[in-house]
Amino acid sequence: MKYKWLNQKNNSKIIVFFNGWGMDESVVNHLNPETYDIVMFYDYNDLNTDFDFKIINSYKQKHLIAWSMGVMIATLFNQNYDTKTAINGTIFPINNEYGIPERIYDLTIKGFNEKGAKRFVNNMFLKEPPSFEIKREIENQKNELIALKKYKGNENFKYTRVILSSDDKIIPTKNQINYWKIEPNIISGHCPFFQLKSWSELL
Repeated sequence: MKYKWLNQKNNSKIIVFFNGWGMDESVVNHLNPETYDIVMFYDYNDLNTDFDFKIINSYKQKHLIAWSMGVMIATLFNQNYDTKTAINGTIFPINNEYGIPERIYDLTIKGFNEKGAKRFVNNMFLKEPPSFEIKREIENQKNELIALKKYKGNENFKYTRVILSSDDKIIPTKNQINYWKIEPNIISGHCPFFQLKSWSELL
């Protein structure tokens, strides 16, 4: 698991962001950090990391934001956060009832290539995708898809806020409704970030 500081200016508040599968900072680079330090985790090919999670405890305010597959991964690194936001994901993201149906997920792995990666990005949005470039190798992304099948979310982890899009073509909206027992609360596809201007809108 990799990490990257998106903003590190000795603020008293931190946002810990667990990104989605196959992603990097390109989907959130435009968001204004305001008065938050922000650290992003991504690339879940394995869950080893040299990040010292004790750093998080040094902040007066600690906020978790997890998106897509990151909603599951974040539960495996439990910290004493003040708020915990889940965006378009569940703790069981590869699941016939609560996530991506297993057959579809396996077919995605089997046929994954550059064309499939482009199709995935297109399916994250309701309309024409905004202009951004994910700097991840196709083989690395495919291996991450395979690795994610090995992980199991912590069922005891409790999110304090759930953002659920109206038309998620990646993790079907209806399956997220099944899991969270709430109705969609944002008009969006799987990736809502380009509709926002600042990180604080997600808290």
